[in-house]
Amino acid sequence: MRSSPVLRRLVSLQSQIPSLSSSTSTRSITRIPNQTRIMAHQHHQHHHAHHHHHQAPAAATKFDINTSYTMNSGHKISALGYGVYHTPAADCEAVVLHAFKTGYRHVDSARAYRNEQPCADAIRASGLKREEIFFTSKVPPRAMGYEETKKAIESSFFQTGLDYIDLYLIHAPYGGKEARCGSWRALAEAQKQGRIRSIGVSNYGVHHLDELEDYIKTSGVGGTIDVGQWEIHPWLPRNDIVEWAKGRNVVVEAYCPIVRGERAEEPVLKSLSKKHGKTWAQVLLRWSLQKGYVPLPKSVTPTRIEQNADIYDFELDQEDMESLDMPNSYAPCSWDPTTSHE
Repeated sequence: MRSSPVLRRLVSLQSQIPSLSSSTSTRSITRIPNQTRIMAHQHHQHHHAHHHHHQAPAAATKFDINTSYTMNSGHKISALGYGVYHTPAADCEAVVLHAFKTGYRHVDSARAYRNEQPCADAIRASGLKREEIFFTSKVPPRAMGYEETKKAIESSFFQTGLDYIDLYLIHAPYGGKEARCGSWRALAEAQKQGRIRSIGVSNYGVHHLDELEDYIKTSGVGGTIDVGQWEIHPWLPRNDIVEWAKGRNVVVEAYCPIVRGERAEEPVLKSLSKKHGKTWAQVLLRWSLQKGYVPLPKSVTPTRIEQNADIYDFELDQEDMESLDMPNSYAPCSWDPTTSHE
């Protein structure tokens, strides 16, 4: 791996980070009022001294860095993920390792990101057990359809050298109905073989989700939608999609949870940042957690990687959450394949 500014910054930091020790407990929590009770399996890691001095949040939103949710597949998914979209392959192993040292246990990659291999290298170099880490990849839009998706899955295994992949998503609902259904069939087969533990979709609109649900029910190919991933934040709440997912126990992952920094100057964020003594990004990530989502913040800056995981020593109250409630807002900062009608 060639040297880079990111790598040089990390080298100086790595020696300063204490190793993590953990003990395990499991408890049931209610995410927020009027939402279904879910199991949150929590592993407590005491690696930030100041975490010992704050009052524990109310039971309704008791999270820590290793809170996880149980998917329809029966497997667990960490409630905070680390995204590597657009992270150059040359930098990727170092930043993912830093994320692991910070306490993240969930990495969200994709075939299209061209960095699956360094992510897997980081998993091996971390010293953590494979089962402690949750790794995601995705079928690229150019590989839709049964045969192409089978090839994409094989490429992921070849590049990563992993024995299994925790989650594989269809990246976007392109290619038409036949291709979408074929891709799902390939994922369901890989899941039955135990090579992929959980499967799901990304960027699907409600019409795509209805189509897939109908296909699963009528085709006999099997598989259950375990996870759906979308751009979700207060300015793009996607309430129709979220309602569909929650009604079927589909875990909702939120990419671009900090809106690529585009909303940093919003008065509501400045106000909440001041009130809680946290950054605007931490406020948005906490909002996502308290909504019951799995936020996937992306950064290659070591201090920001750490800040994005330091969201467990405060809680947004009902008034705070309502101030970020913009149900009719539609302001994506990324692409939006949910609207596709191919």
